[in-house]
Amino acid sequence: MSSAPDHDAPHHDAPDAVRGAAVGVVHGAVADVADLDHAATTRLRPEARAAMEPFLDGRHGNPSGAHALARDAVRAVDEAREQVAALLGCRPGEVVFTSGGTEADVHAVTGGLPVREGVPVCSAVEHPAVREPVRSLGGREVAVDALGRVDLEALDRVLVELGPAASVVSVMAANNEVGTVNDLAAVAEVVRRRGGAPLHTDAVQAAAWLDLAVVAAPAELVSVSAHKFGGPKGVGVLVVRDGTPLRPLLAGGGQERGRRSGTTNVAGVVGAAAALAATVRDRAVTNRRIATLRDQMADSFVATVPGLRMTVAPGTDRSHLLPGACHLTIDGVDSEELLLLLDRDGVAASSASSCASGAQHASHVLASLAAAGNDAAASDAASLRLSLGWDSTDVEVDRVLAVLPEVVARIRTHRARAAGTGGS
Repeated sequence: MSSAPDHDAPHHDAPDAVRGAAVGVVHGAVADVADLDHAATTRLRPEARAAMEPFLDGRHGNPSGAHALARDAVRAVDEAREQVAALLGCRPGEVVFTSGGTEADVHAVTGGLPVREGVPVCSAVEHPAVREPVRSLGGREVAVDALGRVDLEALDRVLVELGPAASVVSVMAANNEVGTVNDLAAVAEVVRRRGGAPLHTDAVQAAAWLDLAVVAAPAELVSVSAHKFGGPKGVGVLVVRDGTPLRPLLAGGGQERGRRSGTTNVAGVVGAAAALAATVRDRAVTNRRIATLRDQMADSFVATVPGLRMTVAPGTDRSHLLPGACHLTIDGVDSEELLLLLDRDGVAASSASSCASGAQHASHVLASLAAAGNDAAASDAASLRLSLGWDSTDVEVDRVLAVLPEVVARIRTHRARAAGTGGS
């Protein structure tokens, strides 16, 4: 999901030990990289590519027209809409195709233009696409527990205080940085008890792993983004349940039943539907395989790298996490150095969300976890987000298992030498 970062830009005074680290690029493609940053984006699924190709060459009609080419595009979009609706557990008329997760989030939080009256509410660990519009509208943030789940008692208190002034409640299905899953049914129970403001869930990270037809059923508004589950970039969905008031965010030609104007990205919509269908078809097998890989990776790191912790899974119970999520904090290293050296050694990773990678300050997610008593998040340590995806392999995991301990040791040795020689 693309969004303006909410962190300071990274500085560029990396030490000599890491300056110049880079991944090789061969004939326009990144060479020999273990991709451990699937939470940022995923590779296009072959099913999505095959579905899109006819609409990139030949079947190029604009579905707003009336001739044969346009009618062909209309049929393709309608079929994709029906497929997406069935997979997300909603009616076709409740599906609004967007440019991505950010647009879907902003539309849900604001209610369109003019903005929905009242005070929006969100959890303190939301993606900036939710958190920033909530803040700009004078909204309220709700604390989370030490694992990153919204504090239901705190939510209840905020909604009691606001009363009917609460305009929308936004709680993500799963966190994009640490991978914690929220109990949306429990959240919805609190919201309904305290006035019934519409419930929105940013399900962008969850869509690849969780059955949103079940998990997101309590929410009136649901955001997803295709490139997080093997679809193309630049395509998203906002589910708007019947009876949920929503003005258009983008006015114009009246596409998407007047809720989102703009020429429909036919190839992107078709590719998104195909990717989601493949995701749902393979989900059970993929989840088991990837969770096993994640656990092997995490257990090995905890056992072999001193001062390394899983941020939101201090023990062996990881049932509250997405299968591909592995967020670590590591003592004695700097996030920028760590990422640069991992990159040089062929491992793609991040320190926070894809909208804040390279940031030198603790993310708002870790700050919220620390405030709730999470010692790993509160420590003065580097943070590292390793995220697996539908096509992650044993070979990629073996690469990071070999590289990370050596990189951490190298950084610590460099720091110790610099401290012992006055930094020379």
